[in-house]
Amino acid sequence: MFDQLIEFVSNHPILVGGFVILLVLFVRNEIARGGASLSPQQLVNLVNQEGAAVVDLRDPKEYSAGHISGALNIPHAKLAGGLNQLVKHKEKPVVLACKMGQHSSAAGVTLRKNGFTDVRRLNGGMTEWRAQNLPVVKKS
Repeated sequence: MFDQLIEFVSNHPILVGGFVILLVLFVRNEIARGGASLSPQQLVNLVNQEGAAVVDLRDPKEYSAGHISGALNIPHAKLAGGLNQLVKHKEKPVVLACKMGQHSSAAGVTLRKNGFTDVRRLNGGMTEWRAQNLPVVKKS
């Protein structure tokens, strides 16, 4: 099967090249639509300097187990209905955090469609935050 793939690629370089270019452009576009990606250190600076709002997209159980101080918990599945909680932050940077970064891009698109202009994503989500031994608040 691998031999057939190599044969196809060598017989159709323009077709394969075009496909690769379109795939890269599609991925780049989808990432950009969800907002810029921030490292945990950049998030700390943004919160301290510009008063950014952090939105934790995980479910309430995960949020209670440990979250970024001051983060609002609006689960990804309920984001469209929970936008009223974010209205007061519309003119500030809004940073989206989920477990590993998988839901924040789609949530960023939702926020941008609803008039939020400065939407960003925590790169690696809470997994990266914890991996860098940054503090979390536990809600009992």
